[in-house]
Amino acid sequence: MSWHITLFNITWRELYDNLNSLRFALTTVLLLALMVTNAVRHIREHPQRIQKYHDAVTESQGRLASHADDSLYMLAQRGPGYLYKKPSALYFCAAGGESLLPDRVEGGSPFGYAEDLTGVWKLKYPDANINLKRVGPDVTKVDWAFILCYVLSLIAILFTFDALSSERESGTLRLMLANAIPRHTVLIGKFLGAFISVGIPFTLAALVNLLIISTSSAVHLTPEAWGRLGVIFLIAFLYTCLFLALGLLVSARVQRSAVSLVILLLVWVTFVVFTPSTLASIASEFSPSLSSEALWKRHSHIQDELWNKYGRWLWSDELDEKTLTAKRDFFTQDAEGEERLRREYLTQQIAQVQHARAITRASPVTIAQHLLESFAGTGFERHVQFVENVQRYARQFREFVVDTDRADAQSLHIIGVREGMSKKKVAPEAIPKFEDTLNFNKDFNTRAMELLLLTLFVVVLLSGAYLAFVRVEV
Repeated sequence: MSWHITLFNITWRELYDNLNSLRFALTTVLLLALMVTNAVRHIREHPQRIQKYHDAVTESQGRLASHADDSLYMLAQRGPGYLYKKPSALYFCAAGGESLLPDRVEGGSPFGYAEDLTGVWKLKYPDANINLKRVGPDVTKVDWAFILCYVLSLIAILFTFDALSSERESGTLRLMLANAIPRHTVLIGKFLGAFISVGIPFTLAALVNLLIISTSSAVHLTPEAWGRLGVIFLIAFLYTCLFLALGLLVSARVQRSAVSLVILLLVWVTFVVFTPSTLASIASEFSPSLSSEALWKRHSHIQDELWNKYGRWLWSDELDEKTLTAKRDFFTQDAEGEERLRREYLTQQIAQVQHARAITRASPVTIAQHLLESFAGTGFERHVQFVENVQRYARQFREFVVDTDRADAQSLHIIGVREGMSKKKVAPEAIPKFEDTLNFNKDFNTRAMELLLLTLFVVVLLSGAYLAFVRVEV
């Protein structure tokens, strides 16, 4: 009998036994219930998130249009207003702690130095220093991340804890090997049988979930979103393979199925529940909370120097070019200095969180969680992309103001001072619009190392299961 026929027979036998078992039926019912709950919750809550986002954007654009209708100076002084993060259509895959993260950046609110002395706008970044101890899925969200990282991993163990140990107890493993069937064929057959057994109910439940969501007119999944879902499925199957391999490893080393189940449950609780939170606690100790006090002392020092340098012109009523230029330099340098310090503080916060995430990457659970968040367009990496989009738009907005002022031959081209800028109104439709977009290629390239690391975990555990099975006596 050729090896591929033997492999097929072992795989089919394993699959047949699983399909006729109570655990398969319970798994199917459980996953369907969780996925339907997830879909119903998403189609109820997502339209509210989208409506809230559109209302906020409409209000912000309305204020921007009123500033443009006043003058170019008012537009330049008030800035683009609040810039909002667009909710992800794949929020149901991974909530990603979005409730802990800001949903906007303020691009306005100039500082009033006195009643008739107002500066120019600057970006005011939100706090990115989220709770470093929050790792792993949020059990209250019932999203795909929770279903995959907790439920599916436990199901994978329940389908493999007795894959080899029960065969040893009943004596069928010795009979099988006596027929000159290679051990690697037995192991691969067991693995494939368990993988298909777990994959069928998960795929069915996921398809039902997507069917419910896609039939809702309030939720629109773009082709890019479907591409991201494809990667999420890949992550789900990789993560499942990891625990299938772990189950085979323990089952190959233990003679009794009951002992194998107890060991695997202890390992699951340790590595899925306790290890991520423990690593997060360690990471928070090595990444202490940052204080903004030193940065704002530096800002006060910069502002004092600017007052000493330009103060005598700020209160002058003269409209000569030297006075207007001095006011311009004071306003712009003060805004640039404060924005630079805010950006520096934000960079430190991002580095702090990324350092903590690097420590927790030792756990496959947190790797899977970070991957799911990234491709679902939620979580901390999404927040970083949002801030990058804001910074890019701020440069574009400032360039628009300068170019528009230069187009007016009657302007003195002194940006930031009313008397030095164009007096013409600005057409609202000509103002650049902020677009909060996601870059699939960037997400994939950024997360490629974590995908490889998750694959490496699977390979190591499968290799360990093979070595354990080869050396065991039956």
